[in-house]
Formats: sequence, C-alpha cells, structure tokens
Amino acid sequence: MPRPLPTWLIAALSLLVGFAVADLTGVRPLGGLVLFGAALWCGLAWMRQRGLPVALGLVAVYLVAFAGSHPLGKAIGSWPAVLVVSALVGAIAWWTIEGGRRRVGTA
Repeated sequence: MPRPLPTWLIAALSLLVGFAVADLTGVRPLGGLVLFGAALWCGLAWMRQRGLPVALGLVAVYLVAFAGSHPLGKAIGSWPAVLVVSALVGAIAWWTIEGGRRRVGTA
C-alpha cells in the first residue's frame, strides 16, 4: 500500500496550487477553495498526529503565510512571494510534525 503524501508537502503545494488556480482562472474564490480544503485536510491530520494545539498553531502559520504573501508579493512579485511562503510553511510543518517524531523517537 503506498504511503500517503506528507502533510508538510500538501500544505506547501496547496499554497502554490491555490495561487495558480486563482491566477490562471481569474477567479480568486476558486483558489480560496483550494486553500480552504487543504488547510482543513492538513489541520485534521495534524490534530490526529500531534493534538489540537499543534494543529491550530500550524493552521495559523498557514493562514499568516497566505496573508503575508500579499504584501511580500508587492515587494518581490507574486510568484516569488508564493514560492517563499510555500517553502516556509512546508519547512515549519515538516519540522513540527516530522522533526517532532524524530525528537521523541516515534515512527
């Protein structure tokens, strides 16, 4: 049975895909649906893996990164900003979920 995609990857890619959908279609709410669905899916997975406080914290990171990409985009361009915040969200989620497993010795 194939291993499911890690949540850090889903979180990071969803920011890219959500922006791409909004950018290519010109329908921002459609991109927002991608972000909402991914944040919900990841949040539920994070809650199962590490508990509600960690899940809420990571969803907050996701939302702050999304919001922060807008002013950052004015400074460095839209796509570069989305790439930066996607990498940041992915790294924080990986460190929190996967790094946490390694710290406590669980698989």
